[in-house]
Amino acid sequence: MTTVALIVLTVVVTLAVVLVIANLTSGEKKIEHKIERMYPSDSPQFIRSMGLLLGPPVIVGNRFEVFVNGDEIFPSLLEGIGSARHTITFETFIYWSGTIGERFAHALSDKARAGIALHVLLDWVGSSKMDKRYLQMLREAGAEVIQYHKPHWSSLGRMNDRTHRKLLVIDGRVGFTGGVGIADEWAGHAQDEKHWRDTHFRVEGPAVGQMQAVFMDNWIKASGNVLHGPQYFPEIDAAGEGLAHMFSSSPSGGSDDMQLMYLMAITAATHSIDLSSAYFVPDKLTINAIVEAAKRGVKVRIITPGKRIDTHTVREASRACWGDLLAAGVEMHEYQPTMFHCKLIVIDEYLVSVGSTNFDSRSFKLNDEANLNIYDRDFARQQTAIFEADIACAKRITLDDWRRRPLREKLLERAVALLDSQL
Repeated sequence: MTTVALIVLTVVVTLAVVLVIANLTSGEKKIEHKIERMYPSDSPQFIRSMGLLLGPPVIVGNRFEVFVNGDEIFPSLLEGIGSARHTITFETFIYWSGTIGERFAHALSDKARAGIALHVLLDWVGSSKMDKRYLQMLREAGAEVIQYHKPHWSSLGRMNDRTHRKLLVIDGRVGFTGGVGIADEWAGHAQDEKHWRDTHFRVEGPAVGQMQAVFMDNWIKASGNVLHGPQYFPEIDAAGEGLAHMFSSSPSGGSDDMQLMYLMAITAATHSIDLSSAYFVPDKLTINAIVEAAKRGVKVRIITPGKRIDTHTVREASRACWGDLLAAGVEMHEYQPTMFHCKLIVIDEYLVSVGSTNFDSRSFKLNDEANLNIYDRDFARQQTAIFEADIACAKRITLDDWRRRPLREKLLERAVALLDSQL
């Protein structure tokens, strides 16, 4: 090999290593020490700290509605789109081809042709199964459509940074968020393994302005354009009495906010923690926080997917870390009928946090995420009732069950555990 060839090879290898490192890490300082318990969830200091540390303040005057599974969720989303009079802002991770994708493409295009300002932000990876005809349809109708972090030489170091947020805001006044993607897998009512279980929320009130601001965060990054004015950020009257705030995280700023929120909520819990998690792969710091909560008498129940899961590697990595949780008395339940895609935590039947965030390192460190925190006892009790219905469809895994799992499964768990930071 000539000297020139050797130099070229060295440069290529060095560049490849740099790009891999850039994509596997966010480069920011992470939470490394446990958060001390200084107050319970019913203390005014809890809401004060959550609002100040996570950024957007907790604001009153909101009304919330929950929708369970596609038969309820998609009609509500489409009704919201149909009601738009000025603007629609829409950001999602998954948008795939199929009946649902077709319906949304037509509904959005119709509004754009009617003169509604339509801004669509799709993750490039998450929309890779999308019929490109939908993109053409939307753009020809007058919509602005951007695929987030589409490969380009200038952003190769951020290819692993995906927008996982799921936001739909109508006229700056009505917002939707939750776990649902635009795909046929979410249609129906979780009646079989081809139709997934999920939950989505509709919001009215001042918190919708915060939802719009979260959308604008990535829209500005992707387009360089600032959307503002009363059609995007109108003055919003109180729609109810609910307390809430919408906050976000991303590797480029505040990447630890989601984990911080979970750690603070778990640490403040006094009576109960109900966690629904599609991808549950907590790190050691988070596991310790849950274990400490269980040891001080908090009833902790966690629902994750069972064998019907879209990514079996994640299930193996999840089960590998259950030992300390089960030994501390945490209840682990695996949902049986179909893929369980919910992302929600209820603390002391008071705080409900829902959005795009999974309980894993990818959501905590790498993805752009957004969650809505609701502080409302009546609403929380409603979510607890839904959680109870999900537990009725789940299989509880005891410590003995976990210890008796096959050797092959244990070895596989150890192998996939090496990938925890990317799951």
